Amino acid sequence: MTEIGIATLLLIIANIFCSVQGLNDHPSFDRFTLKIDKIFIKREYLRLFTSGFFHVSWLHLVVTIATLCFFSSGVELSLGGAKYLLIYFMGLLGGNFFALIMHQRHGGFSSAGASGAVTAVVFATIALFPGFKIGFLGVHFDIPGWFYGFLYVLFSIYGIKSRRDNVGHEIQLAGGLAGLMMALVLQPNALLVNYLAILCLVIPSLFFIFIIIRRPRFIMIDNKFFSQQQLAKARVKLLLRHEVEETPPDYQQQIDLILEKIHQNGMDSLSRTELDKLDHYSKTI
Repeated sequence: MTEIGIATLLLIIANIFCSVQGLNDHPSFDRFTLKIDKIFIKREYLRLFTSGFFHVSWLHLVVTIATLCFFSSGVELSLGGAKYLLIYFMGLLGGNFFALIMHQRHGGFSSAGASGAVTAVVFATIALFPGFKIGFLGVHFDIPGWFYGFLYVLFSIYGIKSRRDNVGHEIQLAGGLAGLMMALVLQPNALLVNYLAILCLVIPSLFFIFIIIRRPRFIMIDNKFFSQQQLAKARVKLLLRHEVEETPPDYQQQIDLILEKIHQNGMDSLSRTELDKLDHYSKTI
């Protein structure tokens, strides 16, 4: 499965074009990435789609392209370009919607990249072709695709729990499951034939997504990387408070609560004071 299909080639070109633009022009990057504030306040829902074509670094882009080249051909050649794209974008939107749910109270949260979409392709490949073999760096050692998927799920769980990097593993899991389910809708007989491989992906992924939603504190384990990031953010906020005296210390928290109220009850539930505060904040972002 090394042949690259037309749909995959178009996706790679689009990812390269947008990412190069964003990496060389930060305002352009900022205009299309997923930002909680922009979506809930200004209703820029297109960001759920466009954020999947912009990457935060060259390494991030290279990993996306390499994974697509390695995993896409089986799905695209067996289902066709249109259905393959349906799986890809289902993963992209599924992962981003999950990010909205998980970070709805974090007004400053943002993300970019095709992690959810790429994981959807990986999971779909494993669901349809569990016997798919994976080699590493030309070494004559390979493992079944279903086992790789199981290890990938465990790695994503560990990544969320440890916070040792800056990758949206939770978006990957949600996007992967969305893509897998779409693959089964398009080719339902795979569920009967490859149910063991599929269960190896679905059970741990669903279990941990349940933990993320119902017991989020369980996954927040501190470490050196996470502490440094939080300390840096705290210093920036402290400086801003000194520089902008008219901004109360809990200003961002107030905005986050307003965003949560919008999410729960809609814009009509806001008071005049909240609307004025939201309008003032929207002009500063």
